[in-house]
Amino acid sequence: MVIHGPEIIDSGHALRLLDYLEKYGKVKAVLGGTMGRAAVMDAGLEERIESSSRRLPSESLKDIQPTSYLIFLLNLAKSRESGIAFGSMVASKAWISRPVIQIDYGGRFVAVISSPDAKEGAIAVDKINMIDADAIAFEISRDLGLDLLQTPAKERNGNVSADGKTVIRKLTGIHPGEKITVKGKVVATAVSTSVLIKSVDGKISEIKGAEVKFHGLEKLPPSLNLEKAIIRSGTIRRTKAEPRVIPCLGNEAVLIDHCAEEVFEIAKGACAAVIVGDDTTTIAGDILYRLGIPYVGIIDGDIDGISQSLEKRPDGSMVLKLKPGYDDVVGRCIKQEMFQGGIKASLSFEDLIRAVISIAGDLIIEMDKMPS
Repeated sequence: MVIHGPEIIDSGHALRLLDYLEKYGKVKAVLGGTMGRAAVMDAGLEERIESSSRRLPSESLKDIQPTSYLIFLLNLAKSRESGIAFGSMVASKAWISRPVIQIDYGGRFVAVISSPDAKEGAIAVDKINMIDADAIAFEISRDLGLDLLQTPAKERNGNVSADGKTVIRKLTGIHPGEKITVKGKVVATAVSTSVLIKSVDGKISEIKGAEVKFHGLEKLPPSLNLEKAIIRSGTIRRTKAEPRVIPCLGNEAVLIDHCAEEVFEIAKGACAAVIVGDDTTTIAGDILYRLGIPYVGIIDGDIDGISQSLEKRPDGSMVLKLKPGYDDVVGRCIKQEMFQGGIKASLSFEDLIRAVISIAGDLIIEMDKMPS
Protein backbone atom coordinates (compact mmCIF):
# COMPACT_ATOMS: atom_id res chain seq x y z
CA MET A 1 0.00 0.00 0.00
CA VAL A 2 1.12 3.55 -0.79
CA ILE A 3 -0.03 6.12 1.76
CA HIS A 4 -0.33 9.73 0.69
CA GLY A 5 -0.36 12.73 3.01
CA PRO A 6 -0.62 13.21 6.77
CA GLU A 7 -4.41 13.36 6.97
CA ILE A 8 -5.02 9.67 6.32
CA ILE A 9 -2.56 8.91 9.15
CA ASP A 10 -3.76 11.56 11.62
CA SER A 11 -7.35 10.38 11.19
CA GLY A 12 -6.43 6.82 12.17
CA HIS A 13 -7.69 5.38 8.87
CA ALA A 14 -4.21 4.33 7.71
CA LEU A 15 -3.64 2.09 10.72
CA ARG A 16 -7.12 0.57 10.47
CA LEU A 17 -6.60 -0.12 6.76
CA LEU A 18 -3.20 -1.68 7.44
CA ASP A 19 -4.90 -4.21 9.70
CA TYR A 20 -7.93 -4.68 7.43
CA LEU A 21 -5.95 -5.28 4.21
CA GLU A 22 -3.96 -8.10 5.80
CA LYS A 23 -6.90 -10.34 4.86
CA TYR A 24 -5.57 -10.18 1.27
CA GLY A 25 -1.97 -11.08 2.16
CA LYS A 26 1.20 -9.68 3.70
CA VAL A 27 1.05 -5.88 3.60
CA LYS A 28 4.01 -3.60 2.92
CA ALA A 29 3.22 0.08 3.54
CA VAL A 30 5.29 2.94 2.12
CA LEU A 31 4.82 6.69 2.28
CA GLY A 32 5.79 9.76 0.33
CA GLY A 33 5.82 13.43 1.33
CA THR A 34 7.43 15.45 4.12
CA MET A 35 4.46 16.14 6.37
CA GLY A 36 3.35 12.55 5.96
CA ARG A 37 6.69 11.55 7.47
CA ALA A 38 6.00 13.84 10.42
CA ALA A 39 2.58 12.20 10.82
CA VAL A 40 4.17 8.74 10.86
CA MET A 41 6.47 9.90 13.68
CA ASP A 42 3.58 11.40 15.63
CA ALA A 43 1.55 8.18 15.33
CA GLY A 44 4.52 5.99 16.26
CA LEU A 45 4.12 3.95 13.07
CA GLU A 46 7.76 3.84 11.96
CA GLU A 47 7.74 0.04 12.21
CA ARG A 48 4.57 -0.29 10.13
CA ILE A 49 5.07 2.38 7.45
CA GLU A 50 8.32 2.84 5.51
CA SER A 51 9.02 6.59 5.45
CA SER A 52 12.80 6.91 5.42
CA SER A 53 13.01 8.47 1.97
CA ARG A 54 11.09 11.28 0.26
CA ARG A 55 9.21 9.78 -2.67
CA LEU A 56 6.26 10.82 -4.80
CA PRO A 57 3.24 8.46 -4.71
CA SER A 58 3.84 7.49 -8.34
CA GLU A 59 7.49 6.72 -7.55
CA SER A 60 6.45 4.60 -4.58
CA LEU A 61 4.04 2.65 -6.80
CA LYS A 62 6.93 1.85 -9.13
CA ASP A 63 9.21 0.97 -6.21
CA ILE A 64 6.89 -1.68 -4.77
CA GLN A 65 5.68 -3.11 -8.08
CA PRO A 66 8.33 -5.89 -8.34
CA THR A 67 7.36 -7.39 -4.96
CA SER A 68 3.59 -6.79 -5.07
CA TYR A 69 0.71 -8.51 -6.82
CA LEU A 70 -1.95 -6.04 -5.61
CA ILE A 71 -1.37 -2.37 -4.77
CA PHE A 72 -3.53 0.06 -2.80
CA LEU A 73 -3.29 3.85 -2.92
CA LEU A 74 -4.59 5.46 0.30
CA ASN A 75 -5.59 9.10 0.53
CA LEU A 76 -7.86 11.55 2.36
CA ALA A 77 -8.66 14.26 -0.18
CA LYS A 78 -10.46 17.54 0.44
CA SER A 79 -13.28 16.43 -1.87
CA ARG A 80 -14.29 13.62 -4.21
CA GLU A 81 -13.30 15.69 -7.21
CA SER A 82 -9.81 16.38 -5.91
CA GLY A 83 -9.45 12.73 -4.87
CA ILE A 84 -10.31 11.52 -8.37
CA ALA A 85 -7.90 14.05 -9.88
CA PHE A 86 -5.15 12.85 -7.53
CA GLY A 87 -5.68 9.21 -8.45
CA SER A 88 -5.66 10.11 -12.12
CA MET A 89 -2.36 11.96 -11.82
CA VAL A 90 -0.66 9.17 -9.87
CA ALA A 91 -1.90 6.43 -12.22
CA SER A 92 -0.81 8.32 -15.33
CA LYS A 93 2.68 8.96 -13.92
CA ALA A 94 3.25 5.48 -12.50
CA TRP A 95 2.72 3.51 -15.73
CA ILE A 96 2.72 0.14 -13.96
CA SER A 97 1.26 -3.27 -14.74
CA ARG A 98 -0.05 -4.26 -11.30
CA PRO A 99 -3.71 -3.76 -10.38
CA VAL A 100 -4.05 -0.59 -8.27
CA ILE A 101 -7.06 0.17 -6.08
CA GLN A 102 -7.52 3.68 -4.71
CA ILE A 103 -9.19 4.11 -1.31
CA ASP A 104 -10.04 7.74 -0.54
CA TYR A 105 -11.65 8.57 2.79
CA GLY A 106 -12.00 12.27 1.97
CA GLY A 107 -13.83 11.64 -1.30
CA ARG A 108 -15.51 8.58 0.28
CA PHE A 109 -14.84 6.23 -2.62
CA VAL A 110 -12.99 3.13 -3.81
CA ALA A 111 -11.87 2.80 -7.45
CA VAL A 112 -9.70 0.59 -9.61
CA ILE A 113 -7.25 3.00 -11.26
CA SER A 114 -4.98 0.50 -13.01
CA SER A 115 -5.12 -3.07 -14.25
CA PRO A 116 -2.64 -5.63 -15.59
CA ASP A 117 -3.56 -4.98 -19.23
CA ALA A 118 -4.01 -1.21 -18.89
CA LYS A 119 -0.51 -0.24 -20.01
CA GLU A 120 1.32 -1.12 -23.19
CA GLY A 121 4.51 -3.05 -22.46
CA ALA A 122 3.28 -4.29 -19.06
CA ILE A 123 5.39 -6.84 -17.20
CA ALA A 124 3.62 -10.21 -17.19
CA VAL A 125 3.37 -11.96 -13.82
CA ASP A 126 1.30 -15.15 -13.56
CA LYS A 127 -0.10 -14.33 -10.12
CA ILE A 128 -1.56 -11.04 -11.39
CA ASN A 129 -3.91 -12.92 -13.70
CA MET A 130 -5.47 -14.52 -10.62
CA ILE A 131 -6.44 -11.17 -9.10
CA ASP A 132 -9.92 -9.78 -9.75
CA ALA A 133 -9.33 -6.14 -8.75
CA ASP A 134 -12.93 -5.15 -9.50
CA ALA A 135 -14.30 -7.81 -7.16
CA ILE A 136 -11.87 -6.82 -4.40
CA ALA A 137 -12.73 -3.13 -4.83
CA PHE A 138 -16.42 -3.98 -4.51
CA GLU A 139 -15.79 -5.99 -1.34
CA ILE A 140 -13.73 -3.19 0.20
CA SER A 141 -16.31 -0.50 -0.65
CA ARG A 142 -19.01 -2.64 0.98
CA ASP A 143 -16.96 -3.38 4.11
CA LEU A 144 -15.80 0.23 4.59
CA GLY A 145 -19.07 1.91 3.63
CA LEU A 146 -17.51 3.81 0.71
CA ASP A 147 -18.87 4.35 -2.81
CA LEU A 148 -17.50 2.21 -5.64
CA LEU A 149 -16.57 4.37 -8.63
CA GLN A 150 -16.12 3.02 -12.11
CA THR A 151 -13.37 5.39 -13.14
CA PRO A 152 -10.56 3.65 -15.02
CA ALA A 153 -7.35 5.66 -15.28
CA LYS A 154 -7.52 5.93 -19.07
CA GLU A 155 -10.76 7.94 -18.71
CA ARG A 156 -9.42 10.13 -15.92
CA ASN A 157 -6.17 11.35 -17.40
CA GLY A 158 -7.18 14.79 -18.57
CA ASN A 159 -5.53 17.10 -16.04
CA VAL A 160 -2.16 17.36 -17.83
CA SER A 161 -1.40 18.14 -21.44
CA ALA A 162 2.03 18.58 -22.98
CA ASP A 163 2.79 19.67 -26.51
CA GLY A 164 6.44 20.20 -27.26
CA LYS A 165 7.57 23.21 -25.25
CA THR A 166 4.16 23.89 -23.67
CA VAL A 167 2.73 22.14 -20.59
CA ILE A 168 -0.71 22.80 -19.11
CA ARG A 169 -1.80 21.56 -15.67
CA LYS A 170 -5.41 21.79 -14.56
CA LEU A 171 -6.22 21.73 -10.83
CA THR A 172 -9.74 20.84 -9.78
CA GLY A 173 -11.57 20.69 -6.45
CA ILE A 174 -9.96 23.97 -5.37
CA HIS A 175 -11.52 26.23 -2.75
CA PRO A 176 -11.38 29.97 -3.54
CA GLY A 177 -8.90 31.65 -1.23
CA GLU A 178 -6.55 28.66 -1.09
CA LYS A 179 -2.87 29.18 -1.83
CA ILE A 180 -1.44 27.36 -4.84
CA THR A 181 2.10 26.06 -4.43
CA VAL A 182 4.50 24.78 -7.09
CA LYS A 183 7.52 22.90 -5.72
CA GLY A 184 6.69 24.34 -2.30
CA LYS A 185 6.62 27.98 -3.50
CA VAL A 186 3.33 29.91 -3.26
CA VAL A 187 2.64 31.23 -6.76
CA ALA A 188 -1.03 32.24 -6.55
CA THR A 189 -4.25 32.48 -4.55
CA ALA A 190 -7.27 30.71 -6.04
CA VAL A 191 -10.33 32.74 -6.99
CA SER A 192 -12.09 29.81 -8.68
CA THR A 193 -12.74 26.11 -8.06
CA SER A 194 -10.58 25.31 -11.08
CA VAL A 195 -7.08 26.62 -11.71
CA LEU A 196 -5.06 26.25 -14.90
CA ILE A 197 -1.28 26.66 -14.94
CA LYS A 198 0.63 26.95 -18.21
CA SER A 199 4.37 26.85 -18.81
CA VAL A 200 6.39 27.52 -21.96
CA ASP A 201 10.04 26.50 -22.24
CA GLY A 202 10.16 25.60 -18.54
CA LYS A 203 8.77 28.93 -17.30
CA ILE A 204 5.22 29.54 -16.02
CA SER A 205 3.59 31.97 -18.46
CA GLU A 206 -0.03 31.97 -17.31
CA ILE A 207 -2.20 31.08 -14.32
CA LYS A 208 -5.97 31.19 -14.77
CA GLY A 209 -8.51 31.10 -11.97
CA ALA A 210 -6.12 32.63 -9.43
CA GLU A 211 -4.35 35.83 -8.42
CA VAL A 212 -0.67 35.46 -9.25
CA LYS A 213 2.07 36.04 -6.68
CA PHE A 214 4.97 37.13 -8.88
CA HIS A 215 7.47 37.06 -6.02
CA GLY A 216 6.69 33.36 -5.65
CA LEU A 217 7.18 32.72 -9.37
CA GLU A 218 10.62 34.34 -9.13
CA LYS A 219 11.67 31.67 -6.61
CA LEU A 220 11.00 28.77 -9.01
CA PRO A 221 13.91 27.17 -10.89
CA PRO A 222 14.71 28.77 -14.26
CA SER A 223 13.79 25.57 -16.11
CA LEU A 224 10.69 24.08 -14.47
CA ASN A 225 9.26 20.69 -15.43
CA LEU A 226 5.62 21.60 -14.82
CA GLU A 227 4.43 18.16 -15.92
CA LYS A 228 6.27 16.48 -13.02
CA ALA A 229 6.34 19.33 -10.47
CA ILE A 230 4.52 18.87 -7.15
CA ILE A 231 1.55 21.24 -7.09
CA ARG A 232 -0.68 21.64 -4.05
CA SER A 233 -3.55 23.82 -2.88
CA GLY A 234 -4.49 24.83 0.66
CA THR A 235 -2.60 24.15 3.88
CA ILE A 236 0.01 21.40 4.02
CA ARG A 237 -1.57 19.57 6.97
CA ARG A 238 -5.32 19.90 7.43
CA THR A 239 -5.44 17.61 10.47
CA LYS A 240 -3.71 17.78 13.84
CA ALA A 241 -1.82 15.34 16.04
CA GLU A 242 0.27 15.63 19.18
CA PRO A 243 3.92 15.96 18.07
CA ARG A 244 6.20 13.11 19.10
CA VAL A 245 9.80 14.16 19.81
CA ILE A 246 12.63 11.81 18.84
CA PRO A 247 15.92 13.73 19.39
CA CYS A 248 18.33 13.27 16.48
CA LEU A 249 21.22 15.64 17.18
CA GLY A 250 24.46 15.73 15.19
CA ASN A 251 27.40 18.11 15.06
CA GLU A 252 26.79 20.41 12.09
CA ALA A 253 24.76 23.53 11.40
CA VAL A 254 22.53 23.42 8.30
CA LEU A 255 20.77 25.95 6.09
CA ILE A 256 17.13 25.41 5.09
CA ASP A 257 16.38 28.10 2.50
CA HIS A 258 12.81 27.98 1.13
CA CYS A 259 12.93 24.18 0.91
CA ALA A 260 10.80 22.89 3.78
CA GLU A 261 10.04 19.61 1.99
CA GLU A 262 13.73 18.67 2.13
CA VAL A 263 14.13 19.27 5.87
CA PHE A 264 14.45 15.61 6.90
CA GLU A 265 17.29 15.06 4.43
CA ILE A 266 19.06 18.35 5.19
CA ALA A 267 18.73 18.02 8.97
CA LYS A 268 20.35 14.59 9.11
CA GLY A 269 23.42 14.94 11.34
CA ALA A 270 22.55 18.52 12.38
CA CYS A 271 22.84 20.19 15.77
CA ALA A 272 21.35 23.53 14.69
CA ALA A 273 19.73 25.19 11.69
CA VAL A 274 19.09 28.49 9.97
CA ILE A 275 15.71 28.64 8.22
CA VAL A 276 14.91 31.31 5.62
CA GLY A 277 11.34 32.26 4.73
CA ASP A 278 8.11 32.79 6.68
CA ASP A 279 6.21 29.61 5.80
CA THR A 280 9.44 27.65 5.54
CA THR A 281 10.34 28.66 9.11
CA THR A 282 6.97 27.49 10.39
CA ILE A 283 6.95 24.19 8.47
CA ALA A 284 10.61 23.26 8.91
CA GLY A 285 10.63 24.48 12.51
CA ASP A 286 7.69 22.22 13.32
CA ILE A 287 9.63 19.24 11.98
CA LEU A 288 12.87 20.25 13.70
CA TYR A 289 10.88 20.34 16.96
CA ARG A 290 10.29 16.60 16.52
CA LEU A 291 14.01 16.06 15.94
CA GLY A 292 15.04 18.26 18.89
CA ILE A 293 17.13 20.55 16.66
CA PRO A 294 17.09 24.28 17.61
CA TYR A 295 17.06 26.88 14.86
CA VAL A 296 17.15 30.55 13.93
CA GLY A 297 14.32 31.52 11.59
CA ILE A 298 14.59 34.48 9.21
CA ILE A 299 11.22 36.00 8.28
CA ASP A 300 9.83 39.34 7.10
CA GLY A 301 6.13 38.91 7.87
CA ASP A 302 5.14 37.85 4.34
CA ILE A 303 3.54 34.60 5.49
CA ASP A 304 1.19 32.86 3.04
CA GLY A 305 -0.69 30.75 5.57
CA ILE A 306 -0.04 27.31 4.06
CA SER A 307 1.29 26.20 7.45
CA GLN A 308 -1.24 27.82 9.78
CA SER A 309 -1.78 24.72 11.94
CA LEU A 310 1.93 24.31 12.76
CA GLU A 311 3.34 26.12 15.76
CA LYS A 312 5.94 24.06 17.63
CA ARG A 313 9.54 25.25 18.18
CA PRO A 314 12.51 23.47 19.78
CA ASP A 315 13.73 25.00 23.06
CA GLY A 316 16.19 27.85 22.56
CA SER A 317 15.06 28.55 19.00
CA MET A 318 14.82 32.13 17.79
CA VAL A 319 12.89 33.88 15.03
CA LEU A 320 14.19 37.15 13.63
CA LYS A 321 11.67 39.36 11.88
CA LEU A 322 13.35 41.66 9.37
CA LYS A 323 12.24 44.70 7.44
CA PRO A 324 9.84 43.74 4.62
CA GLY A 325 11.52 42.12 1.64
CA TYR A 326 14.86 41.44 3.30
CA ASP A 327 14.56 37.79 4.38
CA ASP A 328 15.78 36.56 0.99
CA VAL A 329 18.60 39.14 0.92
CA VAL A 330 19.87 38.17 4.36
CA GLY A 331 19.41 34.50 3.49
CA ARG A 332 21.77 34.86 0.54
CA CYS A 333 24.35 36.62 2.72
CA ILE A 334 24.11 33.87 5.34
CA LYS A 335 24.64 31.21 2.67
CA GLN A 336 27.76 32.89 1.34
CA GLU A 337 29.33 34.11 4.59
CA MET A 338 28.42 31.28 6.99
CA PHE A 339 28.00 28.29 4.70
CA GLN A 340 30.45 29.22 1.89
CA GLY A 341 27.71 28.79 -0.70
CA GLY A 342 26.60 25.38 0.62
CA ILE A 343 24.10 24.21 3.23
CA LYS A 344 26.34 22.75 5.98
CA ALA A 345 28.95 24.26 8.30
CA SER A 346 30.84 23.36 11.47
CA LEU A 347 29.13 25.77 13.85
CA SER A 348 27.63 25.43 17.31
CA PHE A 349 24.15 26.82 17.91
CA GLU A 350 25.56 29.69 19.98
CA ASP A 351 28.03 30.63 17.22
CA LEU A 352 25.26 30.35 14.64
CA ILE A 353 23.02 32.77 16.57
CA ARG A 354 25.78 35.34 16.92
CA ALA A 355 26.72 35.13 13.24
CA VAL A 356 23.12 35.44 11.99
CA ILE A 357 22.39 38.46 14.22
CA SER A 358 25.63 40.10 13.06
CA ILE A 359 24.73 39.64 9.38
CA ALA A 360 21.12 40.79 9.79
CA GLY A 361 22.18 43.81 11.88
CA ASP A 362 19.91 46.85 11.63
CA LEU A 363 17.44 44.98 9.42
CA ILE A 364 16.10 43.18 12.50
CA ILE A 365 12.88 44.73 13.77
CA GLU A 366 11.83 41.98 16.21
CA MET A 367 13.44 39.02 17.99
CA ASP A 368 11.39 36.15 19.43
CA LYS A 369 13.33 33.54 21.42
CA MET A 370 12.01 30.37 23.01
CA PRO A 371 13.29 29.64 26.55
CA SER A 372 16.15 27.14 26.71
